[in-house]
Amino acid sequence: MKVVLLKDVKGSGKAGDVIEAKDGFARNYLIKNGLAKAADAAALNENRAQKEAEKYHKDQLLKANRELREKLDGKQITVQVKSGESGKFFGAVTGKEIAEKLAEMGFDIDKKKIQLQSNIKVAGVYPVTVRISAEETAKITVNIIN
Repeated sequence: MKVVLLKDVKGSGKAGDVIEAKDGFARNYLIKNGLAKAADAAALNENRAQKEAEKYHKDQLLKANRELREKLDGKQITVQVKSGESGKFFGAVTGKEIAEKLAEMGFDIDKKKIQLQSNIKVAGVYPVTVRISAEETAKITVNIIN
């Protein structure tokens, strides 16, 4: 019996897969527990439309991430920090401060996506990587001044 899986089933497949299952397993376990439904024409059509919609949304997200990377790549940010007489900071510049500066520039980036090579405790120019998604990363320059 052909069924369309509604949820992931260990050993059988992932949600959205059309699988061939034995009649008893399909009727008594998969369909009865709401894990699958019979693969008639309507269910197959609905499954196909859902997969197309998911693909469309994924493509739109990838396009938006790519545009954000292109806008963000090569940007230079200046962060002013209080420091002592020796030039050392009273703390360290973290992803939070950089994310706040990016927000002022109109970029909504989570502080967890900003990757610093090391703690920034001295004034200078530092390269920073912004991980937009698994596929897209942008390189920005952060200028730290006293």
